[in-house]
Amino acid sequence: MFQNSDKLLSHMAAKCLALLLYFQLKEKITLSNSWISFCQKNLSEYSESDKVVHCLWMLTFVIKEIFKDTCSQKTEILKQFLTPFDTIFEVFYNSLFSQHFENHQDTSKLINSLICFLELLELLIASRIHLKLHFTCQRMLFLKPSCVFDVITWPIQAFVKRKFIIFIKKCLLCKVGEDLCRGSVPTFMAPDHPLDVDLLALADAVLQAVDLGFLRALSVYGKPSCFGGDEVQPGCECVPGPDHVILRAASLLIIRSLEIKFQNGASANEMKVDLQRFMSELLTFLKPHLQPSLRSHNLCEWLSRVFIEQDDDMLEAAKTAMGIYLKLTRECEATESLTQEKEMWNHHTHENGYNPHCIFLFFLKNIGFDSTVLLDFLISSETCFLEYFVRYLKLLQKDWDNFFTICKYFDITESKDNVNICCCISSLVQDRSSNQTEPSPLAVLGNHRDAHAWVSWASEASSEPLNHAVMSEEAQATLQANSLSPQRTSQSLVDYETSDDSEEESTDQRLANSRLTSLHQEAMKKIQDTIGTSRDKKELSLESQSRSLVPKESNTPFSVDCDIGPNNIASKVGISYRTVKCFEELQGAIYRLQKKNLFPYNPTALLKLLKHIETIYNRSMTPL
Repeated sequence: MFQNSDKLLSHMAAKCLALLLYFQLKEKITLSNSWISFCQKNLSEYSESDKVVHCLWMLTFVIKEIFKDTCSQKTEILKQFLTPFDTIFEVFYNSLFSQHFENHQDTSKLINSLICFLELLELLIASRIHLKLHFTCQRMLFLKPSCVFDVITWPIQAFVKRKFIIFIKKCLLCKVGEDLCRGSVPTFMAPDHPLDVDLLALADAVLQAVDLGFLRALSVYGKPSCFGGDEVQPGCECVPGPDHVILRAASLLIIRSLEIKFQNGASANEMKVDLQRFMSELLTFLKPHLQPSLRSHNLCEWLSRVFIEQDDDMLEAAKTAMGIYLKLTRECEATESLTQEKEMWNHHTHENGYNPHCIFLFFLKNIGFDSTVLLDFLISSETCFLEYFVRYLKLLQKDWDNFFTICKYFDITESKDNVNICCCISSLVQDRSSNQTEPSPLAVLGNHRDAHAWVSWASEASSEPLNHAVMSEEAQATLQANSLSPQRTSQSLVDYETSDDSEEESTDQRLANSRLTSLHQEAMKKIQDTIGTSRDKKELSLESQSRSLVPKESNTPFSVDCDIGPNNIASKVGISYRTVKCFEELQGAIYRLQKKNLFPYNPTALLKLLKHIETIYNRSMTPL
């Protein structure tokens, strides 16, 4: 039946036999020796026979059914099924990946075998992770990863390369087989030292492949993907763009491989050298494919630009970059004590695009500082964002000064496009090391309580058009926030204004807003008292102009009630204020859901972190 010319009949025959095999396994009936011998014979060496594909398909189908079964004995069933094939799988692995693609006249059969075996290989690795089985065939990829990377360099169709890259990415993230596991996949798995060793071997193979030009060999451009095929009708001009799936997978391959390598022991200097080399290679690979092009002064923006269309991958990438930063920070803190060395280390995080504060701020900007988006992530069944968010809030508590400094550069960049963040930090560090007599604004901003001193320094170098740009952009941002607010509310997963006590909750929120606003106005009044009369008049004039642009019913937290004069660049109406305000709104939404027992887990620890950030902010913005 397998050799029948009718493809549908042949496929149905294979499916019936696979279902029979699965039934025998569940009922503890001994498998047919003739079928086992049939598979062993056809998989002992690669051939272009259809029997190879049918054997691979049946084996894959049976393992999938075992995975999807809810019985408690699935581990024993799978162990019984894999035992006769443990050795033969390794033989077929070596035979298949040693083929020379150019020598095959009919490449379609080789491609079918590759796709079928790749699916089987993923299931074997998934059974190791989720079912804790240990067979030699489950380690084939980790023992000989170069075979898989060789396929990516073959002159083969782009979709095959894409499947292999995604497969390696899922292996490094331990995400293989998650779609087959019934119920929730445990977030934290028991330590598995042999698996950690194999992951390190795979990560080393990825980095070695990058050194050998793996990224340069990737074909990123291709035909546009359409519902009815990839052919474009005559007369319809369509410029194919880059394959963002490839860009995301390649990016995750590199940063995840770096994280795994660093976790398994490396000195601070070794980590810095590796980061410099591989991140430079990655950013060089990404820049031609990002439109508008990635600016050299904003290298930390690469992550939000590459992963903007895929939330899951974006969160994995942000969490991985955070892990690299924390690991390297601990090593540097143990060896570096001088202020200049710490500044150079801080510059290194920007230069190589993995500073966690920049990454998080770009993420918040992409979602418009909308707390309901954060809430949707937090109540999702996926726990990746929760894990990342908690780790970042803990970092923010310890590293508030650095966060505040970065916020100032974000504010400047928003007001004038040709002013940068990362390059500014780099040039300021270099200026400080070359000329110790000139005061460094970065050094002043290092302690945010001295921000007013930097304001005076900045105001002398700034011009009136720039000051006006700051005001106009803030006013525009307020109008944009007001116009988008109803739409964001309607798109959120939960409508927080439909509960019985919504009026009471709205009142509480207005009281909280007025408390923050009054605190800010009091601080601004004390600052204004120290500024000259002529400059006060200019600021009041700008304030009155901007207020006329804001609707009176606006309840936006930064609705230009706060003074944004030329000397007040360090005011909390900027990125830092919007960030903390977003946290405050998120805190209120979580509290309301918790009070009604609607939050899916206990958020007490998360609420404490958010409250602590708000306290740090209020304390830091209180004038001395």
